Amino acid sequence: MYRVVLRRLGPGDAEEVARLARLSLRLHARWVYMPRTTAECLDYLLRLADEGSIALTVRRADDDAIVGLITVSGITRGVYERAIVGYAGFAPTVGLGYLTEGLALAVHYGFKSLGLHRLEADIQPDNTASLRLAERVGFRREGMSPGFIRIDGEWRDHERWAITVDTADALAPCEPWQLPDT
Repeated sequence: MYRVVLRRLGPGDAEEVARLARLSLRLHARWVYMPRTTAECLDYLLRLADEGSIALTVRRADDDAIVGLITVSGITRGVYERAIVGYAGFAPTVGLGYLTEGLALAVHYGFKSLGLHRLEADIQPDNTASLRLAERVGFRREGMSPGFIRIDGEWRDHERWAITVDTADALAPCEPWQLPDT
C-alpha cells in the first residue's frame, strides 16, 4: 500500500542523514536546520531523547534508503494528548511523494501507537511545499503565530496546522509492519 516505512532514527543512521542534509542545503536553508555532520546528528539524537521527542526516518520500502525525517516532539499527555510534528525530505528524492506517505504513516503512528488526540505542524507561510504537504495529509490551517520559532538566529512567523484523531480516522489505515515500535 505504501512505498515507505518508518523507523526510529538511530546512531547508525547519523552518517547517512548528515550526508543527505549536506546534499539538501539549498532545499532546507530557509526552513529548517538539519545536522550536517555525523557528530551534529549524534548530538541531535541525544537532544531529542532528552526532550522526550521521537525522531523517525522515512525509508523506501524496497531498498531501505532514507528519504526523509519526521520528528514527534512536545508530547503532552493528560488533558492535551498532543504533539508537534516536523518533517523534511532530502533533495535526491524530493517531489516523488515519499514524504507525503511518510507523514501519513506518522499521523497514524501518533494516533494509533502513541495514543495521541492531536498532532500539530508549524509551517512558515512562504514554505508552500510544506503547506501543501500538510494539507494533502489532512491537516487544517488554524491560524498564524508571528515571530513563533527562531530559525538560523531569526524569529520567524509560522502558520499553525493541526489534525485530530477523528479526522485521521477517515484516512487509509496502515499495515502494522509499517509503523515503528513505540
